[in-house]
Amino acid sequence: MGFSTLIDILGSTLVGGLILLILFRMNDSSVENSYLNSGEMIVQSNLLSVIELLEHDFRKIGYCEDYDKIPNPAVAIIEATDTSISFRTDVAQSQAVQTGDGEVDILKYWVGSPIDSDVMGTPNPKDRILYRQVNSETPLSANLGITQFNLKYFDDDGEEILAMPAAPPLGIITLQIDVTVENTASYGDAADEDVYSKDKSAFWRQIRLSAPGLSIR
Repeated sequence: MGFSTLIDILGSTLVGGLILLILFRMNDSSVENSYLNSGEMIVQSNLLSVIELLEHDFRKIGYCEDYDKIPNPAVAIIEATDTSISFRTDVAQSQAVQTGDGEVDILKYWVGSPIDSDVMGTPNPKDRILYRQVNSETPLSANLGITQFNLKYFDDDGEEILAMPAAPPLGIITLQIDVTVENTASYGDAADEDVYSKDKSAFWRQIRLSAPGLSIR
């Protein structure tokens, strides 16, 4: 074997190694992009589900199919905090029949803590369970990756209500709802303290959501 042949073999080995390295990096990048795209789709889908549910129920605050049973919408909201709300409404009978049954229900929404046992097993340290309870029934819950669920309340002058009376009427005319959703388990790391993963988070704000029933006075 001549000297020039040895050089050719070494050169070919070097080029082959570089090609393999490029292929491995392309494969890693393709896998990462695939996970990130699917993760982002999950975040957007979960956020949309939360929004649709909240808007549907919150716009029916003070509503009853038999309107004589909630004659004073001012007392429809029973309790309100920055992370929970209870109100009188008439819950839809089913997905097919969206009108109520004419009986007044008490609907409550709230979020749990990020250290509740139900979410301690997820990789995301900030996710919380969203609860929805009708009357005294067992609360329905879902972990859709909610990391923020904040409510603000405003009176008929548009001023934020910072201190409420102990009992209705609370003086609430409109609400502001802030919701942030992240993946409960996703590709990436927790290096960024503000955002759990590389999938990013999705934020939604409903400014001045007004239930038609609250404005009827």
